[in-house]
Amino acid sequence: MLASMMSMGLSGIQGYPVTVEAYNADGMPMFEIVGLPDAAVKESRERVRAAMAACGLSFPVARLTLNLAPADVRKEGPSYDLPIALAILASMGVLDRRMLKGLAAVGELSLSGRVLSVRGALSMAMAAKEAGVHTLLLPAENAEEAACVEGLSVLPVGQLTDAIEHLRAIREIEPVKSRPYAELVKERRPAVDFADVRGQRSAKRALEIAAAGGHNVLMVGPPGSGKTMMARCLPGILPDMTLEESLEVTRIHSAAGTLRSPGLMTERPFRSPHHTVSAVALVGGGTKARPGEISLAHDGVLFLDELPEYNRDALEALRQPLEDGFVSVVRISAQAKYPARAMLVAAMNPCPLPKSMENKAC
Repeated sequence: MLASMMSMGLSGIQGYPVTVEAYNADGMPMFEIVGLPDAAVKESRERVRAAMAACGLSFPVARLTLNLAPADVRKEGPSYDLPIALAILASMGVLDRRMLKGLAAVGELSLSGRVLSVRGALSMAMAAKEAGVHTLLLPAENAEEAACVEGLSVLPVGQLTDAIEHLRAIREIEPVKSRPYAELVKERRPAVDFADVRGQRSAKRALEIAAAGGHNVLMVGPPGSGKTMMARCLPGILPDMTLEESLEVTRIHSAAGTLRSPGLMTERPFRSPHHTVSAVALVGGGTKARPGEISLAHDGVLFLDELPEYNRDALEALRQPLEDGFVSVVRISAQAKYPARAMLVAAMNPCPLPKSMENKAC
């Protein structure tokens, strides 16, 4: 029997629809996944098998073929575990195939049947809405993040049995209701408050002007004068993010796996990479074209402490993203375009000598 359901993939920070097809036929028992799966997707065979056994479900003893369409796009990550399990159950007749129409599922399965969080839930939810999906099954940890997409019913799933019971009309899952963005902004509390800084009148005035105009800043002063502290306070005096800015920032951090709390980000990001950071880590790249520090600081602050210690190639790589407001990362196996509109704040000491000699030589 053939059964199919919708899932979502992630390319950069853009989601795209993926159709999971399960074909259950008589023959020698086997389980094959096709459609350009990577190693993490291929390993879903064992995760799905163990999760179904933990939930008291028997795995089909048959010739089972899974296809992830479109077949010419490489599928990455464990987020296809949940839709694969549901498609297999539908091909076995455990689930009604008609219940899977207009529905999409995303989630990683543990061996105990628990549904684990995934990266890029917000981007996937947006892509699901554009693809005409009306209901999205997501891990409970990602549900609040995706619930802000209007017109999409987001169902939080904690266990594989929860999704099965919902689709069999045994126990309905209540959709997550999103909170108004204005309410979330009111609850925002900066990690370091600018009002707590005593003194530093000229430095505070300079940062206030820079924050108002979106200017880049270079702070020069001896060690211990408060340069790093002032930089960390800067996001707290920047204007509140609009809903559109919050969605874009949340998408980037969700895709990168750096989202610290569920729901939308309301505080502007602050990134402070070590001076040994490489050019690829700053602007993005790697085999999977992941976002770099300049994109993770989008609509926020990128702080470079000890500026003269940074590699020149890394600093030169920042020139074009800062001018254009975006960075295009192209690799052999992947390519992506990330926003990179950040406020650059740098700090340095006035003396190039080692700290142990500064007081004597300067």
